[in-house]
Amino acid sequence: MIGSKILASGHYVPKDIVTNDDLAKVVDTSDEWIVAHTGIESRHVSLQGENTSDLATKAAEQALERAGVAADEIGFIIVTTFTPDGLAPSTAALVQRNLGASQAWGYDLSTACAGFVFGLSTADKFMRTGDYQYGLVISAEVNSKMMDFKDRTSTVFFGDGAGAVLLGKAERDFIQAEEMHTRGDAEVVHSGRIAPLTKLSADNYPKIDAFAQVGRSVYNEVTTLIPGHIQSILEKEGLTVDDVDYFVLHQANLRMIEKVAEILGQPMTKFVTNVQHYGNSSSAGIAMAFDQLNQKNDLTGKKVLLTGFGAGFTYGSLLLSL
Repeated sequence: MIGSKILASGHYVPKDIVTNDDLAKVVDTSDEWIVAHTGIESRHVSLQGENTSDLATKAAEQALERAGVAADEIGFIIVTTFTPDGLAPSTAALVQRNLGASQAWGYDLSTACAGFVFGLSTADKFMRTGDYQYGLVISAEVNSKMMDFKDRTSTVFFGDGAGAVLLGKAERDFIQAEEMHTRGDAEVVHSGRIAPLTKLSADNYPKIDAFAQVGRSVYNEVTTLIPGHIQSILEKEGLTVDDVDYFVLHQANLRMIEKVAEILGQPMTKFVTNVQHYGNSSSAGIAMAFDQLNQKNDLTGKKVLLTGFGAGFTYGSLLLSL
């Protein structure tokens, strides 16, 4: 059997830290309200001109360095993002150039905040063909550039960052099980919508909308669907939540993660979180949290469940047997 394994991981956040008190100076909110409702105390924000491809490149460089693999040995690069540098070229193409990964092809994958789970699943399929020695999966977001800073229901949540994993060939596969879902919903969460023309005019120019979400609907959707989804994927493997060593959920909101843990009857010590100081970093949150877990622990023989959920409504899980 041809399989793949995670050789190394890395993550990067911009150096500028924006606290809740900083946000309160530009939007009608307070540190007390944000912490009470979200658990977020601060977030990293790209204020030095770094775009999504820049963050992605730095996370990838860290993973490559840790693995001792040269960029020109990579076979492919998948970047998951819904805040790309632009619609074309792909962010992955820019990362390929930045890294000097001359032998790699690349493309972007967009499933919003579930991106890392879907990207890792996709990359694993390519690795299992046996055609590639190494593949990169990078989740990167500059959410700040898509925010309406008059909208406190969205702005207070989000931060910027990137996480990466390098996959290599293995005799067995590191993904034990997966389950993916999409339920089309264009209104609960949306970002960057481009309206079609209604007339031909010299004044026509592309315009996109800012990120927007219906926070209560998102919370209800996640806390209703995700615990059952997690139990479903485990039951198919003859496992229970007690068999999982670590849960890495989308870092949407600490209170949301706490609620899922409560419903599952699992201690928060098994849930990896970075949302307190990174904010909701969309698809990058799980990737960065996995790297933080990977750097602090020997994951050999451990079962790690990655669960992403986001706009679409798209959600899915990967059960990793490391």
